[in-house]
Amino acid sequence: MEKIWVKNYQSGVPASIEDQMEKYQNIPEVLEETFKNYSTKKAFHCMGKDLTYQEIDQLSLKFASYLQQDLGLKKGDRVALMMPNILQYPIALFGILRAGMIAVNVNPLYTARELEHQMKDSGAVAIIIFENACHTLQNILAKTDLKFIITTSIGDMLAFPKSIIVNFVIDKIKKMVPAWSIPNSVRFIDALKKGDSGRFQKPVLVQKDIAFLQYTGGTTGVAKGAILTHRNIIANICQARAWIFPLVKLGEEIIITPLPLYHIFSLTANCFVFGSIGALNILITNPRDMPGFIKELKKWKFTAFTGVNTLFNGLMNNPEFKTVDFTSLKLTLGGGMAVQKAVAEKWIEITGKVLVEAYGLTETSPAACINPMNLKKYNGFIGLPISSTDVEIKDDLENTIALGEAGEICIKGPQVMPGYWNRDDETAKVFSKDGFLKTGDVGIMDADGFIKIVDRKKDMIIVSGFNVYPNEIEEVVSQYPKVFEVAAIGVPDAKTTEAVKLFIVKKDQSLTVEEIIKYCHENLTNYKVPKHVEFRTELPKTNVGKILRKDLRIQP
Repeated sequence: MEKIWVKNYQSGVPASIEDQMEKYQNIPEVLEETFKNYSTKKAFHCMGKDLTYQEIDQLSLKFASYLQQDLGLKKGDRVALMMPNILQYPIALFGILRAGMIAVNVNPLYTARELEHQMKDSGAVAIIIFENACHTLQNILAKTDLKFIITTSIGDMLAFPKSIIVNFVIDKIKKMVPAWSIPNSVRFIDALKKGDSGRFQKPVLVQKDIAFLQYTGGTTGVAKGAILTHRNIIANICQARAWIFPLVKLGEEIIITPLPLYHIFSLTANCFVFGSIGALNILITNPRDMPGFIKELKKWKFTAFTGVNTLFNGLMNNPEFKTVDFTSLKLTLGGGMAVQKAVAEKWIEITGKVLVEAYGLTETSPAACINPMNLKKYNGFIGLPISSTDVEIKDDLENTIALGEAGEICIKGPQVMPGYWNRDDETAKVFSKDGFLKTGDVGIMDADGFIKIVDRKKDMIIVSGFNVYPNEIEEVVSQYPKVFEVAAIGVPDAKTTEAVKLFIVKKDQSLTVEEIIKYCHENLTNYKVPKHVEFRTELPKTNVGKILRKDLRIQP
C-alpha cells in the first residue's frame, strides 16, 4: 500500500501513518502516553463529576490488577462491558486492555436472548454490568461461561452525597432497576478498593493481539464478533488524528459524547482519538432526555460533537437547542448512518457550523472515509478515503469499475479487521480475492475521489444509526406459534430514518398486531422492534420458495 505522508499530530513533522503506528505496540501504550502528557487535564465528565487523566490512570491500573490478581484472569480472556456512558466505563475498559484481556462491548438494552448469544459466542468469563440490566443477566447466567460478575450502579463514581442520591432516585423513585439476585457478584467500587496497582503485572502485547470483539449483525441473522486487533485501533487513532489535526489544539478540546461508548463510532472517535489529544469527554448518559441533554450542553464551551442523523434531528426539533452557545464549536461529525441533507442544512442554519459526514463500519474500526475538515456546506458525499486507506468500487465479479459507475464499496487498510470470531465462513464472504473488505454498500466515486452511497446491497435496516438485520427479526417472529410466514423490511421514518416493518401470514387468525409487538419487545432490543405490522394472505417468493423482500418494498 502506498505510504501517505501527513503531519505528525504532536510535532507537525511529516510522517506516514505506518510510521506513526510503529510508535505503539498496543493500545495501552497510547493510553499511557496520554496519561503522561495530560495528567492534570480533565478526561471525563459525567453528572457533575470530573476525572482527570491521572485519576483514570490510577483507577484503571487498580482495576487491571484486580482482574489479574484477585480474579486470576489471563491475557486473552474475554471480559464483557454492559454499561451506558458513565464514568465506570472508561475505567473498566482501560483496565481490561492494560491487563491484556479482550473487551467485549455489550448493548445494555439487550434482551436475554441477545445477551445469551453474545456471551456464549464470545466465551466471556467476566462481565462488568450496571444494575439496571442485572435482571437480564440473571435469566441467562447459567447458560454461559461467565464466572465473575461485577456490578455497578449509575451513580457509584459520583461524589458523596450525590452518588447516594442518584442511586436512590434511579432505584426507588424512578423504579429503573428491576429486582435481581446474582450470588457472589462483586461491586465495582469494591473491586477498585481491592485492586493493588503495585501487584499489576504488565503483559506482553503486540499489535496483532486482539483488543476487542465488537459485535455486529449478520446477513444470516446471527450477530458476529468482529475481531479488532490492537493494530486496527491504533491505525484508526493515527488516521483520524491526522485528519483532524489542523483543526484541534492539544489538551484544549471539549467533545460532547452522547453516543454510547460501547458503539464503535463513539469508542474510537471520542474515547480513543480525542482522548489521545487530551480532550475532555462530556459523557451524556441518557441522550433521549432532550431537555436534560440541552441543559448539559449549555454548561460547556464545547469544541467538538459527534452523533447520528436522528440525534441531530431530535436536538434541532427542541426550541431550546437554539439557545445553546456554539461559538467554540469547531467540528461536528456525523456517522453511523446517512446524514440527511435537510438535517445538515438545518444544523448549519442553527449552529453556523458545517456538519461533516464520515463513513465506516464496525469491521473498519470504524473510520474509512471522512469529508475534509474545511467544508463550507453539506456535499452529499461520505468523504474521501482517509490516510493509508484504499477504497475501490467493484462489480459483482469483484472487478474494479469506472469512476461514476455504481458498485459495491470495498475497503483495504490497516484498520480493517482480520475476520470474525470463530466464523471463517462468514469471514470468507466479506473479503474479495484481492483482500478488500466488501461493505455491502453500493456507491460511486467521482473524479476527485469523493464517495457517495447510492443504495445498500445488503438488506440491512438502519434504525437511528444501529444496524438491524431482517433475518434476525424474522427468525424471532417465526417462532411465535400463531405465525405461519414472516418477512421484515425497512421503511422510511421521519424520526429514525428507517423503521422495521413486518409482513405476516397468520397461522392462527386470532393473531393481533398488539400481540406481535408485545412478543417482539420481550425478545428484541427496542430499536429492532417493528413499528409497522401488516397481515397478508401470502408473501411474494421465488420459484424455490425464497421470500422476495424487494417485491414487498415496491408493493403498496
